[in-house]
Amino acid sequence: MGTEHHTAFDAWWEYARHNYVSWAPDGSAAAIDLYFDPVVNEHVGRGPMGLVVPGWYLAPLRREVAEAGWRTGAMFAGALGDGPIVGLDNPGLGVFLVQLAGEFADTSTKARIWAAADEHFEPTWDREAGEFTFGFGLGEEHPRGQWNARSMAGWVCRTGAWSDVFNRSNLAKFGQPTVVDVDFPRVAMSSARWDGTRLNLAASPQNASVRQVRTTMRLVNLSGGAGSWVLVRPDGEAVQVADHGTIELTADDSLYQARPAP
Repeated sequence: MGTEHHTAFDAWWEYARHNYVSWAPDGSAAAIDLYFDPVVNEHVGRGPMGLVVPGWYLAPLRREVAEAGWRTGAMFAGALGDGPIVGLDNPGLGVFLVQLAGEFADTSTKARIWAAADEHFEPTWDREAGEFTFGFGLGEEHPRGQWNARSMAGWVCRTGAWSDVFNRSNLAKFGQPTVVDVDFPRVAMSSARWDGTRLNLAASPQNASVRQVRTTMRLVNLSGGAGSWVLVRPDGEAVQVADHGTIELTADDSLYQARPAP
């Protein structure tokens, strides 16, 4: 992101590539140790599946190694062919597959993986809390946070998008129009996107009791000051934005657009 803070990683990688990573004759990564103890020269977890575990972290830094991990996991699961996808009944492995699929898989392969994952991941809507989670068939009171985070990272990620966050960073967005002070979790933004000329906004209710409720939030980074902008409501009516930037939306997923006044 315009900085250079990889010194620690680069130094570790020089050590790791000789002590943790096993290389194939063609120069591609074939395996990574999960743990190496240099005192007793003990390699723990050495094998091709060791490539899969750090794949998400390596993708922006050593993409070719991460992609080798993706191919390895996808091959073992049968995701690269036309046959059944297996292994997703083990969530400890399945979440790595769906996560890496977001970064590396093509559209059809990703769709196949998620169709198979739905049979084992136990997708669950808590309508009252407004939360979607995976239970993974564990029968636990609370959903596993890390596994849910990994899974949803893979769901929302488009091919290469995770690496682009670090290697092709969109720093301009920090100075562009945006919305703050949202009444979350009572209200979430199903859309808050600046397209270069207007800010597209839609407020989603936490549950049925909040639907159609009016909610306020504030616009910031508006060129010329908030008072020179208008909010176009779903019915097409344009109202002036207050000088302090506060606007009011209905929590029903309707589209509003904030733009400079003509």
